[in-house]
Amino acid sequence: MQNIWLTGYRNYELGIFKNDDVKIDIIKYALKQRLIAFIEDGGKWILSGPQLGVEQWAIESALELKKEYNDLKVGLLLPFANFGKQWQQEKQQKLLNLKEQVDYWANVSDNNYQGPKQLQNYQKFMLEHTQGSILLYDLEREGKSQYDYQVISAYQVQHADYALAMLTFDDLQEYAQDFAEKQNFA
Repeated sequence: MQNIWLTGYRNYELGIFKNDDVKIDIIKYALKQRLIAFIEDGGKWILSGPQLGVEQWAIESALELKKEYNDLKVGLLLPFANFGKQWQQEKQQKLLNLKEQVDYWANVSDNNYQGPKQLQNYQKFMLEHTQGSILLYDLEREGKSQYDYQVISAYQVQHADYALAMLTFDDLQEYAQDFAEKQNFA
């Protein structure tokens, strides 16, 4: 597997509203552990979207890993033109900063938002340009990520070799304990 799509919950779905919330550190730690396994297994590209929450944290985590893994490439794909233009200035600036740091970024649709079909086309694009996904999603706690889960699951019916690695709340709890232990030794 050379290319992976990383997505998951939005920040507000996880009750995270501040950039200094310790939950972000734990999520980024968990994402890094999963990404390291992907990279060390021959992975080359990490693709994610612009959504506030797991997608942006995934890109930040991947960019941090590039310091150790020079061959790693990070791509940021936006579902449509002017994505995030309604966001507060601080959040727009953060997205702009990420665009400047990644190896590649592009809009899947060059048009401004016109409807849900653009989001479906975005999902299709991500599936067709990756061999697997890491999805921070728990079946017991729905959120917007359920749509990605449903699309990935349906895609797997026709493409049995497409991999899906779920990162659940139980997994996060284990990573939180590991993270806390490492912090105590630092």
